[in-house]
Amino acid sequence: MKAEKFKLPDAELIYYPDFLQPKMADFLYAYLLNSIPWKQQNIKLFGKEIPQPRLTAFFAEKGISYTYSGLQLQSNSFLSEIQKLKEQIEKNSEINFNTCLANLYRDGKDSMGWHADDEKVLGENPVIASISLGGVRRFQWKHKTKSLKEELALEHGSLLLMKGSMQHFWKHQLPKTTKQISPRINLTFRKIYSQQ
Repeated sequence: MKAEKFKLPDAELIYYPDFLQPKMADFLYAYLLNSIPWKQQNIKLFGKEIPQPRLTAFFAEKGISYTYSGLQLQSNSFLSEIQKLKEQIEKNSEINFNTCLANLYRDGKDSMGWHADDEKVLGENPVIASISLGGVRRFQWKHKTKSLKEELALEHGSLLLMKGSMQHFWKHQLPKTTKQISPRINLTFRKIYSQQ
């Protein structure tokens, strides 16, 4: 399997453009689009409650919850296909995950702003595994203190691994686009070590 390792200070970023075979990626996209209980929830940003510019669903092992941006996520049991995908990623990354946050970007107006996955419950150096299905979107990352910024087009069926101290030193985002673009599903796998 082809892997692209980015040479970044203070981070490990590995991209597998063809992690899933095209037929499997197509199947998962259609299945998850129709099977996940998608919701649009409100988050707190700069003291105001606003609707997230995307739809989400949270999957976790029993007893695990996750809070970010003032939002307490209610967990669903893993769908069988998400469980299989989790196990496939775990073999590849040698990390065990116990949660999956699914995001649905319906069009180019849906986005994710600059942030780092640096919540204490994710451990000191969290590993984030991100699967992309559907429309190709630009993923950007920038260093918190150095003038470094890069981007990557996340392909249908690809896997992106963020490792090491990346969440301490870098922020990442999925910006809006005015291009006509197909919906994109993003599955982000994390390990939560303790409850908040």
